[in-house]
Amino acid sequence: MARFASRKTRQHAVLSKDFERELTREVLRTELLRVRALILTGCVMMLFLTAIYLLDPTVVNRVWRGTEGIIQVYGLLLGFILFEVWVHTQIRKNLRLDRDLPVIRRYIGALIETSLPTVILMLQIRSMGASQALGFAVPFMYFIFIILSTLRLDFWLSTFTGFIAAAGLLAAALYYNLTSETGEPLIYFHAVRSVVILICGVLAGAVGAQLRRQFAASIAAATARDRVTNLFGQHVSPQVVERLMAAGASAGGDLRRVAVMFVDFRGFTAGAQSRTPQEVVDRLDGAFAVLVDILDRHGGIVNKFLGDGFLALFGAPLEASDAAQRAVAAGREMLTAMDRINAQTSWPLRIGIGVNFGEVVAGNIGSPRRKEYTVIGDTVNFASRLEALNKEFGSQLLISASVREELGDDGGDAVALGEVEVRGYEQKVSVFQLG
Repeated sequence: MARFASRKTRQHAVLSKDFERELTREVLRTELLRVRALILTGCVMMLFLTAIYLLDPTVVNRVWRGTEGIIQVYGLLLGFILFEVWVHTQIRKNLRLDRDLPVIRRYIGALIETSLPTVILMLQIRSMGASQALGFAVPFMYFIFIILSTLRLDFWLSTFTGFIAAAGLLAAALYYNLTSETGEPLIYFHAVRSVVILICGVLAGAVGAQLRRQFAASIAAATARDRVTNLFGQHVSPQVVERLMAAGASAGGDLRRVAVMFVDFRGFTAGAQSRTPQEVVDRLDGAFAVLVDILDRHGGIVNKFLGDGFLALFGAPLEASDAAQRAVAAGREMLTAMDRINAQTSWPLRIGIGVNFGEVVAGNIGSPRRKEYTVIGDTVNFASRLEALNKEFGSQLLISASVREELGDDGGDAVALGEVEVRGYEQKVSVFQLG
């Protein structure tokens, strides 16, 4: 049991590592969206300035006092776009390498980006005056960076962006010592505007953090679903997966009382010799589809396919107090279904079923890179031997004494075959046949 516990610990570590990697990749993808939006915004602003210059040059003279000012803005925007293109390539590189961006680089990037409106604002203050520049469009640029900072999915980065924007606007107002027409300082007016900008940064951070939690919850759910599928194979019905996730079933090793069923197709190899491989696959897949559907309805799962047969479990990984009854009911329905199918095909198949009930160890077995949920114990071995005895008795459904005992009155049609010698067992065992 200690060994299974250590396996469970290692598996949780792997699961946590996979979760962190997927969350990091999702955050980097949203960062790419943010950077692309900034690049597009910079390009649109350059096109807008160009359109103004071509359509109404007088505006350029009023706002920038000639072309020198607008050329400086052009240079800043071009440098900003090139910087964002470089950031974009770095994020894509980290995505390929499954590696996160360093935290310090994120903050430096936020500082550089959010300082752009401040620099443009100071250029406009020098060209058109402080009051006009601060009342013009540039201060609204801060909100572009604050809104897009939400895509960073980081509360503190968005708050930092809001702080840099607020500090930049307030610093410009203080540096140029703004006063009203009556000569009174406007420091309180601009301080309030800066506080509003800072609050917007905090709110953007809260939204980003909530989005991150939602991403994390979605990734955790997807990771858990993948984990269930990987542990129990691709042969688990969606209903069983949902029940496992809802129950929070442990994948560690533990003792369970389960019903183990072995199913095998009789004479399948001989029939396959005279048919094409595709015909063989189609016939086998068609039969498996019917049998697995029956298992799903009775709460069983296919633990593994064994060529032209499979091992099915009832009572693991989900506990079932009536595991033996479920297994027998599924076996009976399988025989009826195969009779119906055989009546409609030119290649009839006969199945043999062996069912045993008892205690097993259920857990994850395999290498550190690939584990498989399975059951181990004499209960499993004897179920396999029971299925093989169908050849000797010409039967199709054999059960052990423990299953007969669990059935009670439901097993009234069970025919005792007496004490039977079973390969690998020193003493004879009781075997029962069901029709």
